[in-house]
Amino acid sequence: MQRLLALACLFVVGASKVLLTGPFTDSPVNNRPIIGILTQQVVDKQMARFGKTYIPASYVKYVESGGSRVMPIRLNQSLAEYEKIFKSINGMLFIGGAVSLETSDYARAARAFYRLALEANDAGDYFPIWGTCMGFQLLTVFVAGHNLLSNTTAENLALPLNLTKEVPSSRMFEGFSAKLLKALSQENITGNFHHYGVTVKTFRGNDKLQQFFSILSTNIAENGAEFVSTIEGRKYPFYGVQWHPEVNQFQWKPNLHFPHSKNAVRVSSLLSEFFVNEARKSLHRFPQT
Repeated sequence: MQRLLALACLFVVGASKVLLTGPFTDSPVNNRPIIGILTQQVVDKQMARFGKTYIPASYVKYVESGGSRVMPIRLNQSLAEYEKIFKSINGMLFIGGAVSLETSDYARAARAFYRLALEANDAGDYFPIWGTCMGFQLLTVFVAGHNLLSNTTAENLALPLNLTKEVPSSRMFEGFSAKLLKALSQENITGNFHHYGVTVKTFRGNDKLQQFFSILSTNIAENGAEFVSTIEGRKYPFYGVQWHPEVNQFQWKPNLHFPHSKNAVRVSSLLSEFFVNEARKSLHRFPQT
C-alpha cells in the first residue's frame, strides 16, 4: 500500500511535465499550453518612439488568466521561422488594430499561420485560432478570399449580443449557464470599438463564409447596419468576435465604455478559459516547456 502511495505521489509531482491520458480523459491533454499572439504594427506616431510593433497588455493578461502562457510573434519573419514557431505553440490569437487586411505585414504573417492551422487540422493535428475585432475581420478575409467589410461603426459602445439559434449547439458558449446567456443577450456586456465589419446580408450571401462559419451573434451598428459579431468554425476550431472580451477585465480608462459588471467579467473569464482549453488539445511543444 505504501509503495502504491509513493508511486502516486511521484506521478503527481511530475504531472506538469507529462501529457495526461487514461480513464478520466478522452484524449491527450497538454496542461502547459502556449498561445502565440501576433504583434501589431504601430500606426500611432506617439507610440512609434517605443518601437515598430506592439501587443496591448490586456491581450496577454487575458490569455494568461485562462491558464496559458504567451509567446509574442514578431512580424517580417520567414515562412520557415513561422513554421518552426507553429510546431511549438498550441494556439494563435489575432488581435485588433488598424492596418490593411490584405497587404500589411500583419496580414501576411497571419495568413501564414492561418494556412498552417488549416493544414494541421486537416491532418488531425488540433490547432485553434481566435480573432478579436480586426482579427475577426482577418478570418473573414482569409475564408472568403477577399475583403467584404463595410461601414458598421460601433465606436466606444457596450452592447448586448443578439444571439442566434446556433448558440445552443456551439462550442464557444457550451460552458455558459442559461442565466449568463440571458445576461449576455440583455445587458451591455460586450465592448465595441470598430468602424468596419461584415454585415449579416453580406455574410449570408457568401457561400464560403456560410459553409465555414456558424454565426453565433449579430449586432446593430450606429448607422443601422446589422453586422455579424461572433462566429465559430463549423469544422475547424477557429473563433472570432467583433467585440473585445479582454477589456472587461483589463482595461480601465474612464472615458471608454469598458464593461466591468459581474456578468461582463464572467463572460470574459469563461471565454479566455474556453480558448485556453482548446489550446490544451494541441500537443505541440518547445523542447523545454
